[in-house]
Amino acid sequence: MKTNILINILLLVMLSLSGLNRLEAQQVDSNRTNNYVVLTQKIPQLEPIILTAETLKMEEGKNFGDFQIIICGKGVEDLTDPDKISGYVENAKKMGVRIIACGFSLTKFKVDRTQVPKEITVVENGIHYNLQLQKKGYKSLSL
Repeated sequence: MKTNILINILLLVMLSLSGLNRLEAQQVDSNRTNNYVVLTQKIPQLEPIILTAETLKMEEGKNFGDFQIIICGKGVEDLTDPDKISGYVENAKKMGVRIIACGFSLTKFKVDRTQVPKEITVVENGIHYNLQLQKKGYKSLSL
């Protein structure tokens, strides 16, 4: 009988401590800022990516941090076409999303960097930049 009481008390203490640990972990998570980076090659994918950023921003509130989209590959050719890019640039700006262009891709596909909208940041190597952000803890997705 005494053994059963001691076992029950021990179980209650362990469950209480476990609950406190989970509560502490939730509090730590609620103070963490979530940063995101998405690597894409296709300009039309900007629309769902920006919508995702908007949804995450609403869900996470103050925990939502930085959201960047890196455009690499042949898709950089469309960055200089205002009809194809201007709406995405405006929507990204409204949402606080930064669009980044891969300089290596711009060179490879002979895109004039001076024609890229000023709201788009050019980095020398988009893949390397993506990896640097991942090292900083950014959650990354490649499409």
